[in-house]
Amino acid sequence: MTGMTSSARPHLNRRLAAFGTTIFAEMSALAVATGSINLGQGFPDTDGPEEIREAAVRALRDGRGNQYPPGPGIPELRTAVAAHQLRRYGLAYDPDTEVLVTAGATEAIAASLLALVEPGDEVVALEPYYDSYAASIAMAGGTRVPVTLRPRDGAFRLDLDELRAAVTDRTRLLLINTPHNPTGTVLTRAELAAVAELAVERDLLVVTDEVYEHLVFDAAGHLPLAAFPGMRERTVSIGSAGKTFSFTGWKVGWVTAAPELVSAVRAVKQFLTYVASGPFQYAVAEALALPDSYFEEFRRSMLARREILAEGLTAAGFQVFRPAGTYFITTDIRPLGEKDGFAFCRALPERAGVVAIPNAVFYDDREAGAPFVRFAFCKREEVLREAAERLRRM
Repeated sequence: MTGMTSSARPHLNRRLAAFGTTIFAEMSALAVATGSINLGQGFPDTDGPEEIREAAVRALRDGRGNQYPPGPGIPELRTAVAAHQLRRYGLAYDPDTEVLVTAGATEAIAASLLALVEPGDEVVALEPYYDSYAASIAMAGGTRVPVTLRPRDGAFRLDLDELRAAVTDRTRLLLINTPHNPTGTVLTRAELAAVAELAVERDLLVVTDEVYEHLVFDAAGHLPLAAFPGMRERTVSIGSAGKTFSFTGWKVGWVTAAPELVSAVRAVKQFLTYVASGPFQYAVAEALALPDSYFEEFRRSMLARREILAEGLTAAGFQVFRPAGTYFITTDIRPLGEKDGFAFCRALPERAGVVAIPNAVFYDDREAGAPFVRFAFCKREEVLREAAERLRRM
């Protein structure tokens, strides 16, 4: 019969059956349909530094990167990534064997998990987690083992005993995200030291998503896990230009790790995108060499925006968890008489003209995340003030 397939089996690989259209696509479409302020998806509403945008234009005009760049990334960018890691953290990486350029951090995460995880391996991940983690673990055939960050004393905290108890003989890898999306938690030096001790003791690999490394709001700044004792040789660190330089559409990320780990990730990456973002790689190489004053001003500007939105959300009646890092604020909607984040977020555009994301999408245990809602503050200050006023009127 025309249009019928020979099998009743679903078209989508069953490992991915639980993953439909992302909540980000749904909520962004809702923002457009209702003319709402989109504080859901984490992308800025202004571009990054003009000189970096011009560097991309210059590369395009000069014919640099218009054809396939080298598989590991252009030498200029790999050198810039290595110099950045050394200057900021004292971590020395060989640009030729220990740095790999990827199509954003999302590809870096996928390639790392596909390379390092086999069917039956367990991956311990902090919950709530960025949604691509679950999909990438599923594609690799691994088993996701969540360790839940729980609200305590105004922030979401990691229970180190729970983390240790989650590790079994089948655990292959720890997937750590700090600064943490969506909660804004930044793991402390003591917590990171405990994670490192556990990884060494149980001989685990660690993948660390550090894309918000330049958005830590306290004086201590970002602490990379790879700098802790015993971690340099077992950690795959992931960074990205999109969040730091406000060019999320360029999709330029990177992996830094020991040569054998980079080789494994590159073996997968070459069959995903092969290469990407040629001219933008040249621009990001220049961006990473910007003076420290750029990174400090970027942090200061986001801190001011955090305060505008946090105060507005508090005035509107939300319980607000002020983030120690990232550009997201998680709120509890129960003080508003609400308890279902999905229903709340789907109704919010009509009620207030604002779009947010229900945190439950980042949990295995949807009930644990049900009352929490995430707002992004990587928008212009006047937009945040208007959103805060709309929410207050609601």
